[in-house]
Amino acid sequence: MTDPTPSTVPDVSPQAWAGVHRGPLRIGEWVRLTDQKGRRHNFELVAGKRFFSNRGHIEHDDLIGREEGFSITSSVGGEYLVFRPLLSEFVVSMPRGAAVVYPKDAAQIVAMADIFPGAKVVEAGVGSGALTCSLLRAVGPYGNVISWERREEFADVARKNVTQFFGGQHPAWDLRLGDLQEALPASGERVDRVILDMLAPWECVDAVADALLPGGIVVAYVATTTQLSRFVETVRAHGGFTEPQPWESLVRDWHVEGLAVRPGHKMIGHTAFLVTARRMAPGETAPRKKRRPAPGAYGVDYTGPRPADIPPVVLEEKFDS
Repeated sequence: MTDPTPSTVPDVSPQAWAGVHRGPLRIGEWVRLTDQKGRRHNFELVAGKRFFSNRGHIEHDDLIGREEGFSITSSVGGEYLVFRPLLSEFVVSMPRGAAVVYPKDAAQIVAMADIFPGAKVVEAGVGSGALTCSLLRAVGPYGNVISWERREEFADVARKNVTQFFGGQHPAWDLRLGDLQEALPASGERVDRVILDMLAPWECVDAVADALLPGGIVVAYVATTTQLSRFVETVRAHGGFTEPQPWESLVRDWHVEGLAVRPGHKMIGHTAFLVTARRMAPGETAPRKKRRPAPGAYGVDYTGPRPADIPPVVLEEKFDS
């Protein structure tokens, strides 16, 4: 059996809201050109327009109607690969209002928070819309992603980026201006997952606990160890969640040429810490872990939240003989 020719392969159904197309490149689509040095250029295809770089120009009309995955030469001999941009490529090159959640972390969030088709997910804040695109693709058109953002200028950037990627207003997306700590309880929403990408996610633990359905998952995305500690201990002290699980992921590429196989000179190291915890049923508490805290973990110098079974340390104990 032979593979179908490109002309007989149907496009991805618009009802899927995948942000992906098959077949020849069309007017209005975005393409990604990559030169021989790895420099990348994303732009929208417009009939009669030209793409310019330091290596000359390329006519958009020479790209429109061709199957992606070809190379093209510019007016002065520059060679470019032409593909539609992947989601992971789009989010790192799109306009930014706030820092983006990098693909390696977005993938971890979608997998470890078990974002499923039809899920109802709350996201705060929306940033530039990078994580929003991954969440919307995961929940599909029959799910719901409610994105809360405090700053209107960030919301505007995110709205443009998400609409650009999906080619229109995604039916599952609800972008709202407001402070999650106050707005979520007032909304009365009951949800499956909550993703917190904000400076002080510990301030929202009570609101998240009230909104999450039993078995639901909260994920925090934080940049520093002090934020990590404060959020983990606040979740522990709350008592209505399972033991929080913190981690980070590091990505390193490799150079492979014959017998020259070695780690690459560049790697995506620390971008953020992730923490997950599951909501217990009302009135239920998870068994406390039996491992004792490290000496001094909750000593006199510790001023953050404490688990219920660890009493405050009396200052004078530090000086007892």
